[in-house]
Amino acid sequence: MPAKKEYLSSSPQKALKVSAAILGGYFVSASFHLMLASITGHKEIIMLTSTFSLFLMWGIVMIATFLAHNGWKIWGLYLGLTFLFLLLTYLTK
Repeated sequence: MPAKKEYLSSSPQKALKVSAAILGGYFVSASFHLMLASITGHKEIIMLTSTFSLFLMWGIVMIATFLAHNGWKIWGLYLGLTFLFLLLTYLTK
């Protein structure tokens, strides 16, 4: 039994979601960990444990990407979060 056409995404939306999941998810996860290291002051500990926690967070963000209906909105959200985290990293130096 095929899925209803109204629930399927178009090809450009699929491409936006996949690129947002891979690239945007990584940018959000990496910038969050940089901000966390900058704010807490435990740079060595955060950077060592981020090898595991970044991968876990990236996977969660990737899954959350496909729950959205619009790829442009999710890209905007991920870019906004990335710049917010990087701004906080810059301001705490």
